[in-house]
Amino acid sequence: MTEGTSNTFRSGYVAVIGRPNVGKSTLTNALLKFPLSIITAKPQTTRHRLLGIYTDDAAQIIFLDTPGLIEPRYRLHEAMMRAANAAMSDADVLLLLVEASNEPFEDDKKILTEISRFAKPVILVINKIDRMDKDMLLPLIDAYTQLHSFAAIVPISALQQQNIDALKEALLSLLPIGHPFYPPDAVTEHPERFFVCELIREQVFELYSEEIPFSTAVVIDEFRERSGHKDFIKARIIVERDSQKIILIGKKGQAIRRLGQQARRKIEEFLERPVYLELFVAVRANWRKTDSFLKEFGYDFSS
Repeated sequence: MTEGTSNTFRSGYVAVIGRPNVGKSTLTNALLKFPLSIITAKPQTTRHRLLGIYTDDAAQIIFLDTPGLIEPRYRLHEAMMRAANAAMSDADVLLLLVEASNEPFEDDKKILTEISRFAKPVILVINKIDRMDKDMLLPLIDAYTQLHSFAAIVPISALQQQNIDALKEALLSLLPIGHPFYPPDAVTEHPERFFVCELIREQVFELYSEEIPFSTAVVIDEFRERSGHKDFIKARIIVERDSQKIILIGKKGQAIRRLGQQARRKIEEFLERPVYLELFVAVRANWRKTDSFLKEFGYDFSS
């Protein structure tokens, strides 16, 4: 064992899966106490498999936050579902997040059918219990137990961070004994420029409506740390049509200036240092359906 570990130390991978907008990213951030995933009120915000690392004296839990499971409509969606399936394949434990409701959603039933082929322990996490009548919880749990044999069932509120420690304990009991995979101070393997892209994209989701957020990708063209000066970041915002470019830029550039200001504040808060941010908008027709663009923009759609 490495220093600080023992023959009871546990380590492993946990895939966080579920429908879009059930709170997967909010939960992952709460478990890690780190803003791994951007969070907005719109569905399909998460597009990549995001890796976050939680380490304490007893265990190292490597969380894989995944895109919401959907029926693919574009090659982009196919890449997103491939990322989710890769996470489930790699994981030691599957964490299925569902929303507190009167009964299981049909889409959740379909997901249970899908994940049963992996033959791995599944923890059912019922989120948003702060919004439901407490008398409805036990019937909901009973309805889910009729659908699958879960290793554990944990009701939580990710937003209120209710029962998060209980969930960690349930995960700990299912992880294999072994060495940590990462240094104890590691939180993620993603580089800074990845998070800068995500923070810019988060502001697109926050500030624009209709199809704009879902038609947008962000690429970092330049990222330079400058001694004695602000870091220099040059980013391209990709859209599919000229009409979307016009909306993103806004009248006399007002919309993109607002986007840049809010994104810069978020980036500086994350990096804990000042930055100079330049934003440009480029049109790449049908990029969500085009393999070459998806590869350029960092999406994996290979077999």
